[in-house]
Amino acid sequence: MLVLLAMVTLLATPVWCVAIVVKLVSLALPGRRPGRARQLRWFAAMTAAGALGLYLMAAGAVAYNVHDTRSGADSSPAHACRDGFPRDTVEHLVGHRASYVPPRFDCVRDDGTTYPSSGTYAWWNLLTVGFAVVAAGLAAAARYVRARRPSAQARDSGPSEAPVGGTSGTAGAQGSGARESGT
Repeated sequence: MLVLLAMVTLLATPVWCVAIVVKLVSLALPGRRPGRARQLRWFAAMTAAGALGLYLMAAGAVAYNVHDTRSGADSSPAHACRDGFPRDTVEHLVGHRASYVPPRFDCVRDDGTTYPSSGTYAWWNLLTVGFAVVAAGLAAAARYVRARRPSAQARDSGPSEAPVGGTSGTAGAQGSGARESGT
């Protein structure tokens, strides 16, 4: 199932990239733009989608490697642990360890030590965490901008409005002083 989700994510990645580029171009062009908070929420959602896509691709690669170790006569030790490694390393392989949180596929030697089957899992995990942190930061910035907007509008419109009762306190004091001197 994870392999299928990884394939769908891999096919959806160009669409995601095009959506980001179109949004950036639309922001650069003159014309009506949505509010800043809305833009930040959109970018936060797209960054979170990127983090989820990276995680699904990494987990799909782990699931594929696990499936590969259980299929066929030449399946053990895993191809991911044999291909591209020195002969003396491959001769001492006894198994593998798969993890989905964080995604990784480690090869186990007969002395109990492990080594990663591929360096790409480290990159996927690093990028996934990076995208997730950026998405959280953008979401917090959108919340801050949205919370700040009503107070900024109230501050801007507050002093310019006249009281409903007619005159302000200073004008009323002048008027009562004029009445006192006139009596």
